[in-house]
Amino acid sequence: MATKWNLDPTHSEITFKVKHMMISNIKGNFTNFTAEIDADDDTFKNAKTTATIQVSSISTHNADRDAHLKSAEFFNAEANPTITFESDALNDSITGNLTVNGITKPVTLDVDFGGINVDPWGNTKAGFSFEGKINRKDFGLNWNAALEAGGVMVSEDVKIAGELQFVKQA
Repeated sequence: MATKWNLDPTHSEITFKVKHMMISNIKGNFTNFTAEIDADDDTFKNAKTTATIQVSSISTHNADRDAHLKSAEFFNAEANPTITFESDALNDSITGNLTVNGITKPVTLDVDFGGINVDPWGNTKAGFSFEGKINRKDFGLNWNAALEAGGVMVSEDVKIAGELQFVKQA
């Protein structure tokens, strides 16, 4: 029987980074997300993973930019309020279906399993780090502006990463 592991949101983060004006990176994160893993054992091999991110929780520490990212020119948060990820295999990498802006594409992310430990309150926790890269245009996030000196305002490649901690359910 599979064991369920639920995300510990206070010890987890999902971040992204995108090249801005071809010269520097803008970093951001999502502050409201959930995830769970159904695993046959504590190795997590071939575990089923699901995650849901609330688009409205995007934060780049700039209110105007965040509002633009939530608009129809990018994520269209009103029509597509969530980003989802589903996978049936968790190993040294995870491949699954990522849905952004109503568009679903397969994505592979590198995963580092940090191990399992018991916290001071008796909760069994498991830690994972992940990172990867997606092309935002694959998900209909096409807005851009040409720069006078050449190049574009926002790169197509978006680096994504996360530090996730899960709690084993009894």
